[in-house]
Amino acid sequence: MSNILDQDQMLNKIIDEMVNVVSNSKEEIFNLSEHSRQEQEKLAEEVKEIRNQVDQMIADNDQLERRLKLSRQRLSDVSKNFSQYSEEQVQETYNTTYELHTKLVVQRQQEEELVKRRDELENRIRALDENIARTENVMSKINVMLHYLTEDFREVNDALTQANQKYNFGLKIIDAQEEERRKLSRDIHDGPAQMLANVMIRSDIVTKTLRERGIDEATKEIKEVKELVRNALYEVRKIIYDLRPMALDDLGLVPTLRKYLKTVEDYHEIKVEFKAKESNKRYNQKFEAAVFRLVQESVQNAIKHADTSLIEVIFEETVQQVNVQVIDHGKGFDIETEKESSFGLTGMRERVDMLGGTIELKSEQGQGTKVLMQLPVQGEGEG
Repeated sequence: MSNILDQDQMLNKIIDEMVNVVSNSKEEIFNLSEHSRQEQEKLAEEVKEIRNQVDQMIADNDQLERRLKLSRQRLSDVSKNFSQYSEEQVQETYNTTYELHTKLVVQRQQEEELVKRRDELENRIRALDENIARTENVMSKINVMLHYLTEDFREVNDALTQANQKYNFGLKIIDAQEEERRKLSRDIHDGPAQMLANVMIRSDIVTKTLRERGIDEATKEIKEVKELVRNALYEVRKIIYDLRPMALDDLGLVPTLRKYLKTVEDYHEIKVEFKAKESNKRYNQKFEAAVFRLVQESVQNAIKHADTSLIEVIFEETVQQVNVQVIDHGKGFDIETEKESSFGLTGMRERVDMLGGTIELKSEQGQGTKVLMQLPVQGEGEG
């Protein structure tokens, strides 16, 4: 069992390491995505500013082109009527036209550069859009992987752990069955078998006494033989009761529990309070046997481990379920520690699961223990 627990811890450690690696990768990808978004925002601002500059440049160039057109017309007029203008006027007209042409060429080149820069930035923004979309896709896959590691994979691990526990529980059941057979064999050998052997010996003595010492002495021997037979019968009935109480078939669940708890109280000299309404209500035989064994196991656990002078058993019947509480006022225990090692508690949980019910343990050191079971009614009235 410890080997299985070590394997579970190792597997959980591996899962935790994988979760850390994936989480760190997720954080790095998130940082890259945020960096791309920030760069995209900066580029978008720059594109907006360049667009404004381009619009302003186009308006300025259109106006400059109109001015250049007018200046060329004037230069043409001056050239045709050269004699009507002074040399200074001609030179001024020529210079103005040249300056406007040069300025227009320069600004056209600047406009082309701005448009080229705008196109480059827009391409970079589209590339960043694709990168962000890819990172979001990767983030989505990583989230699925994390969910698988933290939820689904752990559920698989828990299922494997439960399967291992059930496997070990099955082995323990086999061991318990063999131990129960050995105990039953010892009980029969040391109890009824020995007593019946004594009866056989004493019966020979009765015959010899009757022949040698008379009927009065023989009668005394017969009384002692009857006592031996009575004790042997008591031991046989005790063994049968431990195997399966006959009263469960004859009287039903509540009367059998009452009788059993009274026997426990007398035998162990401990106060056992049974709180239940008198009921002859009958259930499926397997259901009655299972509930009886659950109460028996809970009471025996309290007797063995609780160190208490009082045990309360509360039995409630409703239309749909049976509620049972077994409460002691003893020393209590650490539930988390006990879960890993208690064969008895594991067996109780298995039995409750088979009945489709629930079981809850409440205990604290020095505060006693309470076992609460809710068991859906099965086969009422079925034999």
